Amino acid sequence: MAESHRKPHAIMISIPYQGHINPFVNLALKIAAKGFSITFVHFESVHHRLSKAQNHHGNKTQVDIFSEARESGLDIRYTTISDGLPVELDRDSNFEEYWGSILRDFPARVDEFVGKIIQSDPYLAYFLVADTFFPYPATIAEKYNLVNVSLWTQPALVFTLAYHLDLIRENGHFPCKDNIHEEVNYIPGVKSISTRDFISVMRESEQVYKTMLKCLHMASEQSKKADFILHNTVHELEADTLSALNKYRPNYAIGPITCFKNLPTYTVSKNLWSESDCTEWLESKPPGSVLYVSFGSFVHTSRQLIEEIAYGLLLSEVNFIWAVREGILSSGDTDTLPDGYKDEVKDKGLIIPWCNQIRVLSDPAVGDS
Repeated sequence: MAESHRKPHAIMISIPYQGHINPFVNLALKIAAKGFSITFVHFESVHHRLSKAQNHHGNKTQVDIFSEARESGLDIRYTTISDGLPVELDRDSNFEEYWGSILRDFPARVDEFVGKIIQSDPYLAYFLVADTFFPYPATIAEKYNLVNVSLWTQPALVFTLAYHLDLIRENGHFPCKDNIHEEVNYIPGVKSISTRDFISVMRESEQVYKTMLKCLHMASEQSKKADFILHNTVHELEADTLSALNKYRPNYAIGPITCFKNLPTYTVSKNLWSESDCTEWLESKPPGSVLYVSFGSFVHTSRQLIEEIAYGLLLSEVNFIWAVREGILSSGDTDTLPDGYKDEVKDKGLIIPWCNQIRVLSDPAVGDS
């Protein structure tokens, strides 16, 4: 057998949200640089959004987001998979319908997809690196005899809450009451945590998100069958939690994945929104003088909260960059900020729809180094 056919080959697929895509891309580059082969899989809807964001700057649609990495010698093959819905569908506004489809129909699509990849070259040593949130990895890995690697892109504490959901329910703290805060000290690896600090979907008022809860529970059960679990965290920060989880199966802290040292610096399209360049504005500000504000890529909130933050920033008189992405309001309104707000802020604040967060946070004006 040729030496190249002994090279391990990772099939990688993340859920279609920015906070998951970024670490998956970085991990793919990191392990490819170590000599692994990669098949990196995006949802067709994600590829559509990436292309749209690129075209906003007048670029041509990128067929292969890893083209530069491939030209530099890394063996990363890029492909897409359909989630079964039209790419134009607003998946955030149709969240329950969308994730209902992911739970119900998507596993069969992945099964067929993985089968075809393996069949195309059965001599490679394939393994599956899937987002922990998916409800299918253990089943597919077992069917095709693949090493099953689960990648959790959030802190280990959040993972252990999901992992012990049944235990929390047995103790009467799930769903937790919104206005009653109790200390919980029976979760392995967690000395004590208040119910007020539980993830939002564990709250009584959030039980309308039944599909997300079902997905969380199914993903937790699937992760219990993983060969090992990778966490986007730092071991020193969550040593007790990781130690407790290791009693069940191997868990490794490999984070922060977004800040890997010696990561190949190839241009890879990762952002689902067009980036605003903040460099010139940041250069006009003193070191350590700028506050960065962002709600991330998924959170939806109320106009009242946005207005409170807006006037809080104004009254603070601090320099700030505020990423206010399209669709952040739960109501779906497009007029997000108070009337005349940008005129009041003037040069004290830079309000943008999206940016390169790592680049902004690394700037001396934000974090004085």
